[in-house]
Amino acid sequence: MPAYDHPDLTTLDIVSVLRALADPVRLDIVKRLHSMGEANCAALVGKRPKSSMSHHFQVLRESGIVHTRIEGVQHHNSLRRQELDERFPGLMAAVLAAI
Repeated sequence: MPAYDHPDLTTLDIVSVLRALADPVRLDIVKRLHSMGEANCAALVGKRPKSSMSHHFQVLRESGIVHTRIEGVQHHNSLRRQELDERFPGLMAAVLAAI
């Protein structure tokens, strides 16, 4: 089964994470994943073009914010909340409280 590479959070810097969170679409994905726990891409795309959403998921994955697992043709996404809280204490709580 194919899988995405996910960065080790110890290698991430705060600028990469904040840059990923600066986009309103990506921030909306984070908010929805926070409330849903895990969701497939179809549940998160809405009326947005799939091509641009693929880019947003890639940015979130590469920044270490989202974990994507592939099951058949479905891509299931979840926040790496616990890992992010360990790496950047308080960051995600502040972001989620603000949105």
